Amino acid sequence: MDAPMPIVVGNDGSDFARLALRKALWLAQLLKAEVRVVRAWSISTAPRPSTWSPGYVPPADDFEAIVKQRLAKEVTPIAAEYPEVKVSLETPHGPAGRELLKASAHARLLVVGTRGLGGFKGLLMGSVSNQVVEHAPCDVLVVRKGNDEVAPDRQVQLDRVLDH
Repeated sequence: MDAPMPIVVGNDGSDFARLALRKALWLAQLLKAEVRVVRAWSISTAPRPSTWSPGYVPPADDFEAIVKQRLAKEVTPIAAEYPEVKVSLETPHGPAGRELLKASAHARLLVVGTRGLGGFKGLLMGSVSNQVVEHAPCDVLVVRKGNDEVAPDRQVQLDRVLDH
């Protein structure tokens, strides 16, 4: 029998990304699937590698290495809570929405948080979440932070409220 298709989860280091990772790992455990954690980056969003110095821009490989190192540091303790789930880390160079869409081409599910590190507080969903919901080739799960999450007033009213 073929291995189940993986679950891809976007991770930018935000609280929302950590919640999405936990949800992805939990689902992967139930489905006996692999989890691919993806953190897209650019020179402007990557931390400075140790080879950086004033007037010298290190090669892209140095930036990618530090991005992967930071991602591993953040993911490893959470992944340890799900030891039976195989986890791989991917750090493609490019815009987050585009890279998540590419990574999800053969995925069972793409998991993202409602918002990431950038953008504006109070938005219901961030731009990357909106992009992947609109264009992903697989199902998308957008993980909310919780009831205390700062969000705008709801635009769609419920038909009725049930009190029981």
